[in-house]
Amino acid sequence: MFAPVAALASGGVVGLVLGLIGGGGSILAVPLLLYAVGMPSAHIAIGTAAVAVAVNAAAGLALHARKAPIRWPCAIVFSLAGVGGAFAGAAFGKAVDGQKLVALFGVLMVVVGLMMLRPKDKGGRTSAWLTRENAAHMLPRLVLLGAGVGLLSGFFGIGGGFLIVPGLILATDMKLEDATSASLVAVTAFGLSAATSYAWSGLVDWNVAGLLIAGGVAGALAGTKANAILARRKGALTMLFAVFVILAGLYVGGRGLFDLLQG
Repeated sequence: MFAPVAALASGGVVGLVLGLIGGGGSILAVPLLLYAVGMPSAHIAIGTAAVAVAVNAAAGLALHARKAPIRWPCAIVFSLAGVGGAFAGAAFGKAVDGQKLVALFGVLMVVVGLMMLRPKDKGGRTSAWLTRENAAHMLPRLVLLGAGVGLLSGFFGIGGGFLIVPGLILATDMKLEDATSASLVAVTAFGLSAATSYAWSGLVDWNVAGLLIAGGVAGALAGTKANAILARRKGALTMLFAVFVILAGLYVGGRGLFDLLQG
């Protein structure tokens, strides 16, 4: 497939998944850039994907902020703690051999798929705001978990929403829907941090990033409309996608390991 068309189509796939099931699509960006678009290295694919992740998350954040209040204090503390981790993770990622990075990314995809298969707890939570009264209890958790998630996000150049959401729930006892909205603050911050680090090293293909974003917008619009039609089947769609991510992760990890052994 011609590279520009492949980049647009890849963005469309990512956006479609995000619009259809509300998350997980960005995990496909790096494999699509490597194997569909044909990017020359894992590092350039990760840097380029990070740009698209940051832009898409910022757009999603704007939409969520208009619909419902976001737990800004918790989200900001978590994000600020994770930005340093994201920069450190990006530095580590750039220092790792590309084939090793691909193999590790495959492992990550399998983990993400398995996490998506787990039932989500939606009840029994208070979604407390960060206040002076609970800061002594909540701040250390937000900082520690934010830094850890930011490190992984920067290393792999992904938004990390699949880790940010449970991290926010664990730190603050948020409801799932509140954690999902607040996570977009961190996804934007972490994606921007990783993108900045990779761009500084010349590891971003801006033309492909633009096409990926444009395709993502179109895909997200289509996915959102499809979501309204298939709302009752969202659980089944999420499970199907999770299985696909696991299988894709096994392929990506196996191919990266094979290339590593061949080298």
